[in-house]
Amino acid sequence: MSDTTASLLQKIGSASDLHGVVRTMKAVAASSVGQYENAVRSLDHYYHTVQLGLAACFRDPEIRDTQAGLSPAKNGSIIAIVFGSDQGLVGQFNEVIVDFVLANLEEISAEKSVWVVGERAGSRLEDSVLECGVHFQLPGSIQAISPLIATILTEIEERRKRNEIKEIYIFHNRPIGSASYGPVRQRLLPLDETWSDELKVLPWPTKLPPEVMNGAKNTLPALVREYLFVSLFRACAESLASENTSMLAAMQRAEKNIDGLLEDMTRAYHTLRKGNIDAELFDLIAGFESLKKI
Repeated sequence: MSDTTASLLQKIGSASDLHGVVRTMKAVAASSVGQYENAVRSLDHYYHTVQLGLAACFRDPEIRDTQAGLSPAKNGSIIAIVFGSDQGLVGQFNEVIVDFVLANLEEISAEKSVWVVGERAGSRLEDSVLECGVHFQLPGSIQAISPLIATILTEIEERRKRNEIKEIYIFHNRPIGSASYGPVRQRLLPLDETWSDELKVLPWPTKLPPEVMNGAKNTLPALVREYLFVSLFRACAESLASENTSMLAAMQRAEKNIDGLLEDMTRAYHTLRKGNIDAELFDLIAGFESLKKI
């Protein structure tokens, strides 16, 4: 074989190895998407239970202020909690959420502080005019989400006690269908009055009216904390599902490109090898004809 065919064989082998890596990453991403989506669905029943508890508190006559001590600080700042990515090979995942955050926060004139979950999204936000106040490490599994949310809630509680929080928003990507995602925004605090009014008329599952133990004023803050936990957990899980959806799409594109490259290189190899064999045969026939004339 000539050096050209040998080099083609080496390239085909390298591309085949890369093809195997891409297929493995695609399988891991597909599996992760399902796990995170199942985690989001598993929250539905618990979130409904929290909603019922909040509805019972809001119906209680002793609750006059729906914030129950969670009213915004007049001189506080706007907290934006942004869920991004720690890894590459996720397409435009981080660009989409960062552009969405910048467009939304540009409309708010108050002092703003951005809390970022994910190194790559944080580095992109640091290049903007926004101040990245707190950085959190993105969880690598479903089991690691709860400790992260607990850390965020602790930070929120400490700043709320110092009257440093005016409003809290969360920004993250949410899966759309089975192969796409889009950025969404949710205001966590202060509690939305329209939302609380809807909870007040939420149908109760039994005929007996609800009774709040220890008083609504004492119970409401605990339920609000659970509401914050579920909302943040859901946002993180949806973001991770979207991240893996983006990675899956990127790996599918890469696999398609590698398949096309392998096909082209294999065709070129067989063409070149056929040419070399034909040339050797022609040389053999020419030599044989020369010998016949001697």
